[in-house]
Amino acid sequence: MESNPSSTVRHKAPAQLINWDLAASSAAKLTSAGPQVSASEIAAVVADLRAAADASIGYVHQITGLDAARDLRDSDLLIVDRASWAKANTQSFQAMMAPALEHLARTRKDELSTASAALGGTVTGAQFGAILAFLSSKVLGQYDPFGPARNGTGGRLMLVAPNILAVERELNVDPADFRLWVCLHEQTHRVQFAAAPWLKDHMLAHISELTGGLLDKADGLSERLAKAAKGLTSGGRSSGEGHPGADNQHPYGDNGILSLLQDPQDKARMSHLTAVMSLLEGHANVVMDAVDSSIVPSVKTIRRRFNARGKSRGPLEKFLRRVLGLDAKMRQYSDGARFVRRVVDRVGMEGFNSVWLSAEHLPTEEEIHAPDKWITRMGLPNGG
Repeated sequence: MESNPSSTVRHKAPAQLINWDLAASSAAKLTSAGPQVSASEIAAVVADLRAAADASIGYVHQITGLDAARDLRDSDLLIVDRASWAKANTQSFQAMMAPALEHLARTRKDELSTASAALGGTVTGAQFGAILAFLSSKVLGQYDPFGPARNGTGGRLMLVAPNILAVERELNVDPADFRLWVCLHEQTHRVQFAAAPWLKDHMLAHISELTGGLLDKADGLSERLAKAAKGLTSGGRSSGEGHPGADNQHPYGDNGILSLLQDPQDKARMSHLTAVMSLLEGHANVVMDAVDSSIVPSVKTIRRRFNARGKSRGPLEKFLRRVLGLDAKMRQYSDGARFVRRVVDRVGMEGFNSVWLSAEHLPTEEEIHAPDKWITRMGLPNGG
């Protein structure tokens, strides 16, 4: 497998507050390697995924009309295993959380002795590792705009080969078709950030503000956790379906455990990030679903079997998905896709593509659910 997890992260967070090396090593120990395959089979899968990723770019350009798809040399394409994916994500978290952790180290210097910080960093690093181990077996691909890239200022697209191989076998679908279908979604994310080079810094700023706000209120977390646990044991649960804000369905709300620390300002920041993620995921899903059998011959079978996968999850996985807010992420796919389809239907793909021009053109969470409001705010000619 290919990876660059040894690259140096540009922003160094105080290492004693979160032990990132421990997070990466813990994830590697806790996750399984995936399907058993020979060295020659691994090489063939890697080569095939790289070819599918390259081929998908032309289709993304054809469907989206974004010229950014013509040249993606400022970001990396990596075929990785589960442990490498987890380590790469510790680097991304380190970059995203660095400003907030540095602020915490400065403002609470007296509270954070070297010994207590080291102990806390060890515990938190192990916890991060456990979460990443769980996620490392679920993720098929990821465009990471925040991690270090070898080829320039862009991010890196990671395709997790063991997981793609496992799912295509589980679904019993054509491997070549499935790999191209997955690459269409993931390459769309790569194109989005190339089309909107301001988006990375915009998201990083909002993530830093949100993380800083949550850490400032971490002292009250134990009481909130106790309240949430009581809610769980008294029957609070999620249906796995719904809409943003459906906090009555389970004690964590749609944003998982983060909702326990949110005040109104944090919720506003989260609302903005939710809208952005809904846009990005929904747009990628629209591109993925725009292909027909002339591009992916078995696409209808793949869609049907892939969409049915969630019904087979066990109780433990369903619980963890609720705690981590993964059910909310799945709703982002459908909410964002409805927004994109409605806008394209009313103003065409060129009109929709104005969303990539600036941060002011990004939809709000309200507009994600009411696309006509975004069209009106943008002053776009409405085709009805």
